[in-house]
Amino acid sequence: MAANNRRMSGKKGAQVGSGGQRRRGLEGKGPTPPAEMRKGHKKNRIANAKAKQTARRPVARGRGGKSASELVVGRNPVVEALREGVPANTLYVQQFIDNDERVREALQLAAERGGINLMEAPRPELDRMTNGLNHQGLVLQVPPYEYAHPEDLAAAAYDEGADPLIVALDGVTDPRNLGAVVRSVSAFGGHGVVVPERRSAGMTAGAWKTSAGTAARTPVARATNLTRALEAYKKAGITVVGLAADGEAELGDVAALGGPVVIVVGSEGKGLSRLVGETCDVRVRIPMPGGAESLNAGVAAGIVLYEAARRRV
Repeated sequence: MAANNRRMSGKKGAQVGSGGQRRRGLEGKGPTPPAEMRKGHKKNRIANAKAKQTARRPVARGRGGKSASELVVGRNPVVEALREGVPANTLYVQQFIDNDERVREALQLAAERGGINLMEAPRPELDRMTNGLNHQGLVLQVPPYEYAHPEDLAAAAYDEGADPLIVALDGVTDPRNLGAVVRSVSAFGGHGVVVPERRSAGMTAGAWKTSAGTAARTPVARATNLTRALEAYKKAGITVVGLAADGEAELGDVAALGGPVVIVVGSEGKGLSRLVGETCDVRVRIPMPGGAESLNAGVAAGIVLYEAARRRV
């Protein structure tokens, strides 16, 4: 019987199946990854070496007209940043990463935009770059933002034959508010935004995203001292109008909005600082019959910019 069993086992017939366990092996794996992502390829080895050098290099602090480099961390944030056109120079991808939908989209968006280096890096290197944040295997490096000088904004307006229309932010620390203001300035034909160097939001990835791409054509200037920058504008013949809940004039009564003007917007909580408020030629209030105590910087700036644009038509 034993011999018969051995002979029977060698015959063709129904066999015990895998139960579908190897079905995933038959599924497509998507498009071939770029050379920088293929293990063993020469470009992959070069990319890994560059990634290690970058990871060991400390991030420079912003000085003068430049901010510091910024890292966008995590699969969803990286994909959203690439979708919104946030400037980027390098996309770091973890070795042996689970190639899900978001990873594939990030790689595709980076390839379509061009100018973005693709670097594969081991997880410990990405952990070190991000100080242990949950990067999920994707890290996007945003280059330092090139800030303009406050005087450049007025000069560019005069070169166009237009009266300067500029917004200055005093104590606005939320990058999304800055991005919203940049978007409003672009929409109503303004010539740029001025932010203080300290205690103020800068042009981060969050500000770029909120600006919906308008930051690419609307300059942001950074002032070492906002009060001095406003005084320089006044000497150049530009009226400085500050927004304040207790302003002495109502928005519709300020004729200066039709000429060269800098609109100063404070934070939602504290409003204008004392020195900045005293520097303004006039402080105006936005009538709010609904009874709201204040508006955020993005909304307030948009209202005043609309009024200024209406007077310039």
